[in-house]
Amino acid sequence: MAGNSQRRGAIRKGGTKKGAVVGSGGKRRRGLEGRGATPPAEARTKHPAAKRAAAAAKAAAKAGGGPRGSAGRAAGRKDDDSPEMVLGRNPVVECLRAGVPASALYVALGAENDERLSESVKMAADAGISILEVPRGDLDRLSANGLHQGVALQVPPYRYAHPDDLLAEVRNTPEPALLVALDNITDPRNLGAVIRSVAAFGGHGVLIPQRRSASVSAVAWRTSAGAAARLPVARATNLTRTLKDWASQGIQIVGLDAGGDTTLDDFDGREPTVIVVGSEGKGLSRLVRENCDSILGIPMAGPVESLNASVAAGVVLAEIARQRRV
Repeated sequence: MAGNSQRRGAIRKGGTKKGAVVGSGGKRRRGLEGRGATPPAEARTKHPAAKRAAAAAKAAAKAGGGPRGSAGRAAGRKDDDSPEMVLGRNPVVECLRAGVPASALYVALGAENDERLSESVKMAADAGISILEVPRGDLDRLSANGLHQGVALQVPPYRYAHPDDLLAEVRNTPEPALLVALDNITDPRNLGAVIRSVAAFGGHGVLIPQRRSASVSAVAWRTSAGAAARLPVARATNLTRTLKDWASQGIQIVGLDAGGDTTLDDFDGREPTVIVVGSEGKGLSRLVRENCDSILGIPMAGPVESLNASVAAGVVLAEIARQRRV
């Protein structure tokens, strides 16, 4: 017995001796094969770095609120002071191309690589944005039906100017004030287009109400073609009260409406001016309209009843810029 060093597990059921077995007996041959390069720390689920990345993604998901829809749309936000999550490969790469400020790029573990993902990772790395690999389930919770395509971009909340600070800054410029206020504009693409037009035609800033208005989200930033980085946007708790305060300081408040009492051909925009733009459907709200010094209409040759809010704002801003150049 002392000379028998055979392990118990080496004897078959029938009692036939199999002989000495080294290691796993060949049953785990695959376990001895090479597995390639060691994955990064964030990709190893039990590594502390991966746990930190997962926790960050969960925190972003919690801050982002419930889902808003499918890929290509930003996840809904609980409030304007929470970070925003942009989902989908096309929206993410477009935001990075437009220079949208971002704090983190999340990539799902095992996500299939393509040109858009590679470009997103490269641009994020070049911009110093954190790149984190997280379990796919963390991104699934950010979107409906998991249509995030394995990538998400976290955008911090926009820092709005105070209306008083915006007006004070404008008063320090050599040219007369030119501002645009938005009333009932809820589409962030319209907001972004207006910001772009204001910047293009020498305006000084945009005023939006705190409630019932589009905010400077990633969609608005992208539509502005980067102008949101250069042009201040102020947010008023009460739009009517802010306009009345600005009017008391010598700025003419001009509402923009198809049925205006003044046409653009007769309008003098060389004075300090705030153009108030309403939505295409609702137009100006009653209180805002009542506090305008005049209502301006754009003469049109065709049968079109009204213009898109951002287009109308661009037309008026271009005419004011022309007058001021002359």
